[in-house]
Amino acid sequence: MNKPYKVALVEDHILLRKGLVSMVEGFHDYSVLFEASNGKEMIELLDPGNLPDLVLMDVNMPEMDGFSSTGWLKRNYPDIRILALSMYDTENSIIRMFKAGVRGYIMKYCDPVDLRTAMDALIQKGYYYSELVTGRLIHTINRYDDLDNNDTGNPLSVLNDRELEFLRYACTEMTYKEIACKMYLSPRTIDGYRDSLFDKLRLKTRVGLVTFAIRNGIVNV
Repeated sequence: MNKPYKVALVEDHILLRKGLVSMVEGFHDYSVLFEASNGKEMIELLDPGNLPDLVLMDVNMPEMDGFSSTGWLKRNYPDIRILALSMYDTENSIIRMFKAGVRGYIMKYCDPVDLRTAMDALIQKGYYYSELVTGRLIHTINRYDDLDNNDTGNPLSVLNDRELEFLRYACTEMTYKEIACKMYLSPRTIDGYRDSLFDKLRLKTRVGLVTFAIRNGIVNV
């Protein structure tokens, strides 16, 4: 019999964490290696000689949140798969967690079957997109296939240098107002760049812009 995949749980709510421990232990082929209440505690508990295969990562935690914890893991142990668990489905949270290094994002109130499906997908394929993220990311990616197959060939060919510069900033945590200051432009001009990209790339959200940038090598994750 194969050894079970080792899972680390990083979640600050004790009752929820204990519930997740019980749930994961009940899944065939999985066992909980350790549990932590935040990223700082996770780092202290990590044993380089006995690393988890998968980390279930809360987004909002004290001391060291999910964004920082995920980034630290990807820098130090890039082979560990990370699944974000969140109560929030905001574009900003999704963008930041995917840019930090997660390869799956699921809501805490999901059905246990969905959690198991997400864990299996990360182990077997290296990524998982829930219906939430599918709606905001994968649908957008499918639109790029049309752009890739149109007469322009390269989807980047429709963008000018300033639009590309704006797109790179849009993939950061900066607000549009902060991007305007960075580019020495007015907020109205920045809104114009955003709307132009939405129109040229047939997108509707900032998540879509980030996905496009990742897909086309404009930014790295």
